[in-house]
Amino acid sequence: MSATDLKILSIDIGGSNIKGTVLNHKGDFLQNYQKLPTPVPSSPLKVMNVIQLLANRFPKYDRVSVGFPGFVKDGVVKTAPNLGTSLWTNYHLEKHLQTKLGKPTIVINDADLQGLSISKGQGTEMMITLGTGFGSAIVHNGVLVPHLEIAHHPVTNKKDYDEYIGEAEFKRIGKKKWNKRMKRVIEILKTVVNYDKLYISGGNADKLDFKLDKNIIVVGNRDGIKGGAKLWEHHING
Repeated sequence: MSATDLKILSIDIGGSNIKGTVLNHKGDFLQNYQKLPTPVPSSPLKVMNVIQLLANRFPKYDRVSVGFPGFVKDGVVKTAPNLGTSLWTNYHLEKHLQTKLGKPTIVINDADLQGLSISKGQGTEMMITLGTGFGSAIVHNGVLVPHLEIAHHPVTNKKDYDEYIGEAEFKRIGKKKWNKRMKRVIEILKTVVNYDKLYISGGNADKLDFKLDKNIIVVGNRDGIKGGAKLWEHHING
């Protein structure tokens, strides 16, 4: 089968919902975007069963791409802070999903998947996601750099980024204080990463109420899932 004929099931696992669609090799939607609630507790078996339910809604696909909310190395989950790291550590999600769905599968970090999707391939581009937790990805001249767990780097003496600006903290401190913190986070990233463009996605991206720099762009979650096509393109092309 030619790479241009591939139909790719792209799955985005989130702390609140698991989303999916089928893409062509260009990242165009071939099926309507679908989502189901992330199960609680979010054990590997329960999450894979939800993915199977989503996959059953899309009868025709040849490859599978999955974005997972945690650190993933060679298809093996190392951390899953918003699903339960103790449930997921060293779980070979890629291998088990490939067996369950019966199609070649690639699993990477969810922000990395979105970063691949949004990247224009020019300079240093950074993607951050503001959802249940905080996700990040860096793409340099179109090439995804090794995943950095910025979410778990300390931003204060007591809190990492997940704890400082994640969904739980947004609810605790309110929109005004959360936006003040987001201003601080962006200033830190601007200095540390020196990005040419910063993309912001996730369920809380629309809660930002201050003026953003011209090189900061808010993008939708649906745009991020298109990275499933680029992931296979990169894999096929080495």
